[in-house]
Amino acid sequence: MELLDNLALGFSTALLVQNVLYCFVGVLLGTAVGVLPGIGPTATVAMLLPITFSFEPVTALIMLAGIYYGAQYGGSTTAILINLPGESSAAVTALDGHEMARQGRAGPALAAAAIGSFVAGTVATVALAAAAPPLASVALKFGPADYFSLVLFGLIVSIALARGTALKALAMIALGVLLGTVGQDIYTGTPRFVFEQRELYGGIDFVSVAVGLFGVAEILRNLENEQTRTAIVSRVTNLWPTREDRRRIVAPILRGTGLGAALGVLPGGGHVLASFTSYAVEKRVSKRPQEFGRGAIEGVAGPESANNAAAQTSFIPLLTLGLPAHPVMALMIGAFIVHGIAPGPNVINDEPALFWGLIASMWIGNVLLLLLNLPLIGLWVRMLRIPYQVLFPMIILFAAIGTYSLGFNAYDVYAIAFFGILGYVLIKCGCEPAPLLLGFVLGPLLEENLRRALIISRGDPSVFLTRPISAALLVLALAALVVAVLPAIRQRRAVVFAEED
Repeated sequence: MELLDNLALGFSTALLVQNVLYCFVGVLLGTAVGVLPGIGPTATVAMLLPITFSFEPVTALIMLAGIYYGAQYGGSTTAILINLPGESSAAVTALDGHEMARQGRAGPALAAAAIGSFVAGTVATVALAAAAPPLASVALKFGPADYFSLVLFGLIVSIALARGTALKALAMIALGVLLGTVGQDIYTGTPRFVFEQRELYGGIDFVSVAVGLFGVAEILRNLENEQTRTAIVSRVTNLWPTREDRRRIVAPILRGTGLGAALGVLPGGGHVLASFTSYAVEKRVSKRPQEFGRGAIEGVAGPESANNAAAQTSFIPLLTLGLPAHPVMALMIGAFIVHGIAPGPNVINDEPALFWGLIASMWIGNVLLLLLNLPLIGLWVRMLRIPYQVLFPMIILFAAIGTYSLGFNAYDVYAIAFFGILGYVLIKCGCEPAPLLLGFVLGPLLEENLRRALIISRGDPSVFLTRPISAALLVLALAALVVAVLPAIRQRRAVVFAEED
């Protein structure tokens, strides 16, 4: 009954006119961004983050969440129609989805993706609502040593899910943690790495880092390698799948939903891993494995379901532990902090309307996406005709204006340019910026709990091994590090991300 009361509170918040409106705006923008290759939800959330600072906290978070899971929907549209995934996790959908489109079955492929996404999103939202309260209760029992080990475990696991070598991912995390220490010491107030720059005494601005690394850097990369995009798509007909299609997609949708819900909580790229894992599972259990890669509808329904379920459950560690599962969730933490809310297990008690309103809005967003995706297919494809030379300068302009408006300080705009160039250089060197952002966000939390635990234990480092939760998490972190560098795992990661690219 308590869960039903909480959901009633959530829907009463989410169904307010302004919240429904901004949920619609969020999923609309997210779908558009998912369609356009080279931008992605991380860059979009980073660049629109400044706009939401004048909103009510729950409204801002509902809109930003809508952008994220809307992008998971939108990425499948162009993957199916023109074999050009708009979002990384939609890459596997193109394998069979585009083959179906070439055979004149684009309608059933799009419908399978939309239905699978809606079912998975709905089930994952229920899972989020059911799992969040008990996890938050457990998290309240965590001490500083436990939190330190948990954050360390999250950072180590993200290495296994990052592109490139494990060493490069580890270097990116270390760089992010180092950048997070810039500013005044949290206990003594002593300036660190400020180089006599007054603007650095308060630390490096999170929005500038995010917009630079994921907005400007991605734009520079795409301008360098602009793809030839042909968006000539004949009218899509027969959207509703046949009875045989419906029979074949039921099991993949259910399996994909389960896989995505479980893998979505993993730090790093859980949604990407979920879609590829679902495809591999469907191919293995299918009675027609020879059809995969040649237009098997299971190869569309399963990965799309896994992808969208993972997008929803990635909010679980954010809302219960205050830890981001991937860069978009790190941006959501930034939104929480900017609005004066400390993300973590106390949110469910301190801000119940926000907590449950955000969860309820996800179901509303999934309904809106189901209504938006199929009728507006022609619009999404026509968006691909906008030249990069026109689209990207406008994006950078709005991002710079939004960031400048936060503190009316030109230094923040210069920081965008700096981190944009840094991000571009890192990409060219084969280093993924995502672990850097996770390290930047979690670094201060790591340091604070490390020092707090040592203060409480009077400098005795054994406190991290004598507390059962902390010791268990450190063992898991060590195991994750070993697994990440094993030759077989390295080879598998290389195959997955080669397919994604």
